[in-house]
Amino acid sequence: MALLQIAEPGQATVPHQRRLAVGIDLGTTHSLVAAVRSGSAEVLSNQEGERLIPSAVRYSNDGVSAVGRLALESAAEDPHNTLVSLKRLMGRGHSDALRLQLPYDIAAPSDTGGGMVRLRTAAGEVTPVAFSSEILKRLRKTAEERLGDELVGAVITVPAYFDDAQRQATKDAAQLAGLHVLRLINEPTAAALAYGLETGAEGLYAVYDLGGGTFDISILRLRKGVFEVVATAGDPELGGDDFDERLALHWLEGWGIDRAGLSASEWRSLLRLARRVKEMLSTLSSDTERISEAWPRESGNRPLAMISRKEFDALTADLVDRTLAVCRQAMADAKLSVKEIQGVVLVGGSTRLLSVRRSVEALFGQKAKSDIHPDEVVAVGAALQANLLAGNRASGDDWLLLDVLPLSLGLETMGGLVERIIPRNTPIPVARAQEFTTYQDGQAAMALHVVQGERELVSECRSLARFELRGIPAMTAGAARIRVHFQVDADGLLQVSAQEKTTGVSSSIEVKPSYGLSETEIASMLEDAFSHAKDDMAARALREQQVETQQLLQALDAALEADGDLLSAEERFAVEQAIRACRNFCGGSDLQALRQATERLTRLTDPFAERRMDRAVGMALAGQSIDKF
Repeated sequence: MALLQIAEPGQATVPHQRRLAVGIDLGTTHSLVAAVRSGSAEVLSNQEGERLIPSAVRYSNDGVSAVGRLALESAAEDPHNTLVSLKRLMGRGHSDALRLQLPYDIAAPSDTGGGMVRLRTAAGEVTPVAFSSEILKRLRKTAEERLGDELVGAVITVPAYFDDAQRQATKDAAQLAGLHVLRLINEPTAAALAYGLETGAEGLYAVYDLGGGTFDISILRLRKGVFEVVATAGDPELGGDDFDERLALHWLEGWGIDRAGLSASEWRSLLRLARRVKEMLSTLSSDTERISEAWPRESGNRPLAMISRKEFDALTADLVDRTLAVCRQAMADAKLSVKEIQGVVLVGGSTRLLSVRRSVEALFGQKAKSDIHPDEVVAVGAALQANLLAGNRASGDDWLLLDVLPLSLGLETMGGLVERIIPRNTPIPVARAQEFTTYQDGQAAMALHVVQGERELVSECRSLARFELRGIPAMTAGAARIRVHFQVDADGLLQVSAQEKTTGVSSSIEVKPSYGLSETEIASMLEDAFSHAKDDMAARALREQQVETQQLLQALDAALEADGDLLSAEERFAVEQAIRACRNFCGGSDLQALRQATERLTRLTDPFAERRMDRAVGMALAGQSIDKF
């Protein structure tokens, strides 16, 4: 029997087909997938009933042998082939892996590896991107089994301080897993989205996100369906793993055991014990009650691991204080006081630590909110965004998400200075352009160096990419007009283009470095910017004066060669002495002396410039009739 399509007058008669999309929290310790079902977002469980899937993959001679819980259980017995906590290595290089001292067999960098870290396993060399793709494949399979159809895409969350390389690595992992990335969004932003839509909250909110491997704090303004990130800050080398390691090292010191003497298997089993004890501490009724657990060491000796919550809090107080310092920085960036914050939302499994919760509440002077499960709120927010981007807009879904750029983007200019094009905490997507010019006469090409960071000097920032603009017409220095255009998409990925305005010749580059900022570099960039602000401004002033003086010297060299006969011997001697003084001070660090030398040279050569002008005018008028003019 044929079916009639029934629709209201004026409406399309095409039956509605729901497009399935999910939100994925690709975490350091656990990963989750969530979807909107029956109008509300929920975390999907796998066939074993697990909602939190351990971010662990075990490799064998035949390839991947286990993902998730089964892989995690083999971490201690087979540490080199069971990979966990690799999120910190996404988009990172070989040197970063060596510095972090991970218990893996790290392969030497190859000529074709692009600098990406690779780990040796029984299945061959594995990159963090390939590892992450296996986690994403498992999450995709879970989603399609639970939802009953293929996915059209996913929104994947990343730490707010992930740079271009780390975000691109995440997208590459999704592609390997057969997932179309609808958007990458920052984890604190996803959490705020979930909290705001679920509770209808409005006002200024701080989202404190302490996960297994990273820490982020974002200040958001929630109002009438608009989720605007005001400021964000973070520490990409701080998370629950650091608390586990601190506790494990504390026990080793008490037992008189050298960390270097442990096998990879022993160290992995001790970290696992530390995590279990840490989680148990939050369930105790007293701060002084102690937990005692035996560590089943391979050697047969079973030392007793003991700790109380009070001792653990003292042991890790500096780690908590690091997060609070970042919170204060974000508040300063937003130009807000704690009294203006309406609520504090806790995100991430590590916020279950009572010391963390107490410290956050003391800082903001209010009880922290965890209405939505701290482990699940990020995935829930991503699912809400994914459902909207897939086209499943329902009544009341007219909300807008405005995220920000965590670190400034700019170009290197003469003297090794940074010209910021897009400052940090600018809402994204964003496009900005600025005009530059040439430094030398007849300059036919320009090298553009894209950098990221908050310092005034290029040497103190991170290099992202380099490219060249060729075909600039021969002009005098400063006459060419080169317009440089920066564009950052909603995923936080950058594209830069440059065009010479008179000819239209152009060049562009999509910034995809093989790996980006080191974790310590990102974490310290803003701190360095504040602590070195005075020094940076002095260095910038010196560089600018050096560039100005060098331009004067170049112009003067050309003028003396062409019209040096306009100076008397005494004048020429005085000018040459002043030139030598300027060149000497250009190589030093005395800004005042350089300025004075430049001013003296300018005064000495002003009459020379006037004589040159007179000669040029005379030559132009030679043989001409006054009546012609």
